[in-house]
Amino acid sequence: METNISKDILRGRITEREEDLRGAYLRDQTAIVHSMAFRRLKHKTQVFFDPDNDHVCTRIEHVMHVATIAATICKGINRNGGNLNEELATVIGLGHDIGHAPFGHAGESTLNELLGNPDEFIHEVNGLRVVDYLANDGNGLNLTYAVRDGIVCHNGEEFEQQIEPRDDAIDLRSIKNRSQYPISYEACIVRMSDKIAYLGRDIEDALTASIIGIKDLPKLLKEKADIINSHLINELVVDVVNTSSIKGKIALSDKAYELITAMRNFNYDVIYKSAVLKEYMVYCTKIIKMLFEYILELYNKNGTEIDRYLKGSSILEIRFGKYMEKMKDAYINAGTAPNLIVADYISGMTDKYALECMKQITIPKPISFVPHLP
Repeated sequence: METNISKDILRGRITEREEDLRGAYLRDQTAIVHSMAFRRLKHKTQVFFDPDNDHVCTRIEHVMHVATIAATICKGINRNGGNLNEELATVIGLGHDIGHAPFGHAGESTLNELLGNPDEFIHEVNGLRVVDYLANDGNGLNLTYAVRDGIVCHNGEEFEQQIEPRDDAIDLRSIKNRSQYPISYEACIVRMSDKIAYLGRDIEDALTASIIGIKDLPKLLKEKADIINSHLINELVVDVVNTSSIKGKIALSDKAYELITAMRNFNYDVIYKSAVLKEYMVYCTKIIKMLFEYILELYNKNGTEIDRYLKGSSILEIRFGKYMEKMKDAYINAGTAPNLIVADYISGMTDKYALECMKQITIPKPISFVPHLP
């Protein structure tokens, strides 16, 4: 099992560079892990908004789960005669959600609405924008084609029983929606691993948050309620390895596909549409909209005149000014529209920073009572 695309294409970079002892994909992993966008994932929502419980999954924990699951599947298929690159699967897994906005899918759908066009803001496409353009103060990370492709084509919302890579090396920046499949088997594995990673974990977190009880679980999960996630990961990983090795494509058996479909239906109908999460989504949507309006007004007033921001009265204004100071040339050269500049800035926020910014623009500064000197 190996893609027909040449290694020169898969390992090609936007700007050519001589590789060092790490090799192409481990070098990409270093670039991603050291990026600010990756570090911020530790304070971004996976499903449950800004949890007080440190054991509830955040975005950074999720990408680590996906990376390890994908590498394990590669290792298993290789033992059955495959020829997959575990390092490639790992780095795509770590980077696949780097384009997520704060507050999970609530933040994503709100930015999409604010930008005005269907599919204008999709976290997969924004992930490519982050690694190609926004990261490193507008210089991007200069990742390999295979990793960039895996990020923009990972689509964890599509539940296929089997996945095969496409066979053409298209311009990745032309991708504007979730319709494209990845170019490598490793990226197809990440696409499958994404679902394996989040379905069981979201059930465990929903139990922790008392959004559901054991009585609410599907019959096939009740007896494993204390180890749902580890049980499901093991069962599904072994199934993907065995089924893929037989079929020559990344696939689930009929039994495993029935299981993962049942879990998907349960999670989407009972957890993601629960009254608790709906209430938080309304709250998070209001935050994103208010921040967008406020920052867009700042930009329309000050443009790219950095000094105006730095003389501002709020910390948010000054911080946005410092962001514009770093990105000014890149935005001017690209002719970036003001609303997209604002979306870039908000999508890079953590949940905690977004909340901090909301406090700044909604709560007035305390009046300073300085006593008069005699």
